[in-house]
Amino acid sequence: MKLLFFLFFVSSFFCLSSQEKPKETLVNLKDLSTEFNYEIRYATPNNFIGETLYDCAECLLRTEVAEALLKANQYFCEKGYRIKIYDCYRPLDVQKKMWAKVPRATYVGNPYGNGSVHNKGAAVDITLETLDGCYVEMGSDYDYFGREAHIDNYNFSKEILAHRKLLFEGMRKVGFNTIRTEWWHFSFKKNWSYKTLNVPLPCE
Repeated sequence: MKLLFFLFFVSSFFCLSSQEKPKETLVNLKDLSTEFNYEIRYATPNNFIGETLYDCAECLLRTEVAEALLKANQYFCEKGYRIKIYDCYRPLDVQKKMWAKVPRATYVGNPYGNGSVHNKGAAVDITLETLDGCYVEMGSDYDYFGREAHIDNYNFSKEILAHRKLLFEGMRKVGFNTIRTEWWHFSFKKNWSYKTLNVPLPCE
């Protein structure tokens, strides 16, 4: 009886471990699709900090988040657009550097509190562009800290409002939530189930 209990315990442990392990796995979006365009701003000094924060320009995400993003991109492609990616997974150490420069929770997640969903690999910063790579106006630049970036600001042309509407609706359809102050930010609805991570980006 004791042996059977022990075997059941060990079996349950490994079963649980195998179920939990995928939640800790980050996948590189480039390995899943070639249909995205990238402008990883934090791998350059062209960002609100003015410094290069990433050693390489990679987009890592939780597996189910990446799969949802693939569905979103297919939705946009059918309408003549594709996703252009600004940011994906962000190590917690980078979040701390951002907070040290701009300690404003309205725009930068507090790494000593709840942090950012980016630190979980469950958020993306994106925009749309046409299938042939042409710019799509959204009303402000990425990482612009002001009223123009707010999603409840409707003081724009019909064209810009239509672009934003398309972006928001497409992302919400596949399980992403918006935030009020950043039209480009989308958090996967299930992000609460993921741990905050500080693993470095896979740069060679």
